[in-house]
Amino acid sequence: MDLAFLHPLYEHPGPWASVYVDTSRHTEDTARELHLTGRAMARELARRGADEATCRAVGAAVEELRHSPGPHGRAFFARAGTVVLDPRLARPPQGGSRAEWGPLPRVGPLLDLAGEDPVAIVAYVDRKGADFELRSALGRREAGTAAGRRWPVHPTSGPDWSERHFQLKVENTWEHNAAEIADALSVCQEETRADLLILVGEQRERHEVRGRLPRRLHERVVEATHGFGSRLLDEDVEQLRAEHVRDRIDGELDRFRAARAPDGEGRSGAVEGVPALVEAAREHRLEELLIRPEAADAHREVWVGEDPDELAARRAELKALGEQHAWPTRADDALIRSAVTTDAAALSLTPVTPLMEDDAPAGGLGAILRWR
Repeated sequence: MDLAFLHPLYEHPGPWASVYVDTSRHTEDTARELHLTGRAMARELARRGADEATCRAVGAAVEELRHSPGPHGRAFFARAGTVVLDPRLARPPQGGSRAEWGPLPRVGPLLDLAGEDPVAIVAYVDRKGADFELRSALGRREAGTAAGRRWPVHPTSGPDWSERHFQLKVENTWEHNAAEIADALSVCQEETRADLLILVGEQRERHEVRGRLPRRLHERVVEATHGFGSRLLDEDVEQLRAEHVRDRIDGELDRFRAARAPDGEGRSGAVEGVPALVEAAREHRLEELLIRPEAADAHREVWVGEDPDELAARRAELKALGEQHAWPTRADDALIRSAVTTDAAALSLTPVTPLMEDDAPAGGLGAILRWR
């Protein structure tokens, strides 16, 4: 997950209100339910010690969702009477809506609720062109078309010279149209930053287009073996998107396993466990955090100051670094703050395949490092 969008949360000191709202139930009473949810979130924040202005701001923001609730939910991060960030969620929060108040924004759940939501372009390919459709957890929309030559596209089976000549023209038309589709699909991917390209159509047309795509896109392409002649079903797209996520996680776990093996001087390119991660974060060595959000180490208490570099496994360590003000918080939220401010990435291991669990970081927290 690219964490750059979280930067506004670390440009101001806390404390912070963190609210996750479930909007997955759509009924004729949705507006009234959101009104009640807004009031309930405001009351819960007040109970936890939030200031009145922040409680009002969050309550009003939740109520505003009645105009555009979204298919799954929304997160709100607020301080000092202002909602600073309100990302859409790619899946509903488990356990329903909830509110928290603390020294840092409670961003850990975003790794599961808003991260690793691959955007896919579904390309419906035939001999004359293609239609593109953009798919994500937030829904679908048309993403353009590619129109090739419309004649000749159908071969003949006659033996004489003129028909063989016509057959050659058909082959040339197919090749030309495949190149046009590949070019248009490449442009569409650049514009949408899609993670996955799904080709739908007859086998030959799929292969012709795939072979003409730029090398940089080859690892993003999958071919749907069914769906020709009709739109690919939502469940088929979701399965392909889920497989893409699992493949990415498996690949990053392979990197982690290779990196944590010591080199000839006994140095590792990966760490696990809270003390080692805290030290690496202070030294700006995090390249990518690997987090299982509900694992034991994610819940462990660490100590933070106002500056992202002010982070320690124990309060005494923070005082030794010269920080006079310190607050306890969850390890995952503190490490994500360090990752954001040093331009590192983060990946949730929740969808990890069972065969790879032995390669996951002990305690559910680990990191691949920028240098050993």
